Amino acid sequence: MKRLMKGNNALAEAAILAGCRFFAGYPITPQTEILEYLAKNLPERGGHFIQTESELAGVNMVLGAAATGYRAMTSSAGPGFSLKQEGISYMCSMELPAVIVDVMRYGIGLGSIMLGQGDYFQAVKGGGHGGYKVPVYAPASVQENVDFTIRAFDTAEAYRTPVLILSDGAIGQMAESVELPEGREHDPDQYDWTLKGRDAAHPTGRKMTDRIYYDFKFHEYDPHIRERYAKMEKELQMWEEVETEDAKIILVSYGISSRVCREAVKTARKKGWKVGMIRPITLWPFPKKAFAKTNSHAEAYLTVEMNACGQMVEDVALYGRGVPIYSYPSGRSIADPEAILQKIESIMNGEEKEVF
Repeated sequence: MKRLMKGNNALAEAAILAGCRFFAGYPITPQTEILEYLAKNLPERGGHFIQTESELAGVNMVLGAAATGYRAMTSSAGPGFSLKQEGISYMCSMELPAVIVDVMRYGIGLGSIMLGQGDYFQAVKGGGHGGYKVPVYAPASVQENVDFTIRAFDTAEAYRTPVLILSDGAIGQMAESVELPEGREHDPDQYDWTLKGRDAAHPTGRKMTDRIYYDFKFHEYDPHIRERYAKMEKELQMWEEVETEDAKIILVSYGISSRVCREAVKTARKKGWKVGMIRPITLWPFPKKAFAKTNSHAEAYLTVEMNACGQMVEDVALYGRGVPIYSYPSGRSIADPEAILQKIESIMNGEEKEVF
C-alpha cells in the first residue's frame, strides 16, 4: 500500500507495523510528530503510549518494557538524545533489545531547532559510560525511515542490543510516497531471557541487571563482549555505492547530505570527472568493507556532512588508508551541489587542503 507521508509519521507507523507496542518519550523539535502520531495510533492498535516527564524517564521506561520482551521504542533529538545516553548504556549492559530514534538537529549544547547532522559522535562512539557499541542505521528517505525502523527491531532482537535510527530533521519533516508492508504481531513471551514475574512455577522470579554480575565468571565476560561486537561488525555492515568502480574522487555522505551528493556525482560525470559516492547505511558498524574495495584506485575521499566541524570524516580517515581525506562540513545548511562541485574541482587542481 502506497501513501504520501511525512518522514516522522512514516517512521512511527513503521514501528507499529513492526510490532512495537510500547513507546515512552518526550517532545522536542524536530521529532515531535513521532509522539503525536503514536499518541493517537498506538493505543488504537493495542499498544501503550506514555508522554514522560523527561527524556530520562522515557528511556528507562523503555528499558523496563524491553526487559519483559515487548518491542519498545523511544525517540528524541539533540540535547534530548544526550539525556538518554545512560539508559542506552544500561540496556547495552543488560543486552536488551529496543529501538532509539534520534532525529538530529544542529548545534552544540542546546543548539538550535534547525535540521542538521550533529549527533554522529554520540551515536557511533557510545555516548554513555563504559565500552559498548550500538548498531546505527542512517535513512536517506522517507521510505528508508520505514524500512530501517522495521529492520532495527529485527536487528535488536537478533543481537539482543539497542539499535539506533539516526535520522535528521530534513528526512523527518519532508513528505514522500512510501510503500508500507503488512503489519505483524510480536509475542513478548517467546524468549527465555525475558522477565516472567513470579508464580508457582517460578517462585523466585528473575533478576534483570548488568550481565557481568550474574551471567559470567570473571574471566569470561571480556571475551564475551569482544566476540559480541565482532560478530555485529562482521554481519551488519551496509552501504550503497554510486559510480565507484573507476572513481578517482569519492564523496562519502549519509542521510540528507547523501541525496545532494548523488546529484553532484551525476553532474560531475556529465563533465567527464571520475567521481563516485559511498553512502554508509550503517554508521556503526562503519562499512569499512566498502573502502577496502576502493582504496586501491581512489585518489581522494571528500566527506560531506551537515555540521560545523566534520565528524564522520574521522572514520573515513580510519578506513580510507593511504588516500588523502578532505572534508566539507556544510554547517546549518544542506550542502549545495555547486559548492560540492567546486570542492571537487579544487581537489583536482591541488588547491584544497587535506584534513587527514
